[in-house]
Amino acid sequence: MKNFALIGAAGYIAPRHMKAIKETDNVLISALDPSDSVGILDQYFPQTSFFTEFERFDRHAEKLKRKGETERIHYVSIASPNYLHDAHIRFSLRIGADAICEKPLVLNPWNIDGLEVLEGESGCRIWTVLQLRHHPAIAALKETVEKSGRSKKPDIELTYVTARGPWYLYSWKGDIKKSGGIATNIGIHFFDMLQWIFGPAQANVVHLLDVDRAAGFLELKSARVRWFLSLRFEDLPSGALRDGKRTYRSVLVGGEELEFSEGFADLHTASYREVLGGRGFGLNDARPAIEIVSAIRNARPAGLTGDYHPKARRT
Repeated sequence: MKNFALIGAAGYIAPRHMKAIKETDNVLISALDPSDSVGILDQYFPQTSFFTEFERFDRHAEKLKRKGETERIHYVSIASPNYLHDAHIRFSLRIGADAICEKPLVLNPWNIDGLEVLEGESGCRIWTVLQLRHHPAIAALKETVEKSGRSKKPDIELTYVTARGPWYLYSWKGDIKKSGGIATNIGIHFFDMLQWIFGPAQANVVHLLDVDRAAGFLELKSARVRWFLSLRFEDLPSGALRDGKRTYRSVLVGGEELEFSEGFADLHTASYREVLGGRGFGLNDARPAIEIVSAIRNARPAGLTGDYHPKARRT
């Protein structure tokens, strides 16, 4: 049994980490969040020591480190805002713990370079949660692509709309310096999935780049991808609106839908099992998608020219 700490315990994704820690028969001994809205802890680890101030949490972690192997923190799960990931990973290494960090691992490729040095010096590992790689339908598609040996690149159309109210842009998520922007915050798991299946990026063109919508074209080694991301309710298909759904995801591969809407519930647990077995995804696995979204963030939009996603036409 390993001891875990969780940074970002009040966040949206935190319960998935709590569930994964519990389902892998480990224990959450410490948690941190500036917000004290963390009653969810009682469902998983009611005895967890909870802190709202990093300084006290830091002191607590250092004390546990000095108490020896059975009481120290072995893993720090990081579900804090994106711009804090780098600092919280560094904290994890400093207390002698492996880091398990949500996406995006960091905002910029050069942040990975610095973490590689620290990882080597510390003897601890930095793991990232790339849970879509554990989805059965996605793993099956990767196997099919690898076996196909096709010479012609398939055309892929990625559409992801997750409607958000005004709060989103007023929170840290709406600040590009803190979230990395829409492609980084809500799109990175799709870009990771696509480059994992179809190979590294060879061309990256951005047609549209707003705070709440983005679209572009990505040429991968074995695929051509038109992509569209949106936070706007009006970009949801009429059927989704009629059914009261606030999220729509679609990946068309050669005109055929990749069905992966189900099977998300246990993907964090699967990720944790791989990490605990020493088989998780590390810095080099995270790098390609971070390079893609960093390029998107810093691009000058080309406008509606070339091979663009049809939804980008809507204003």
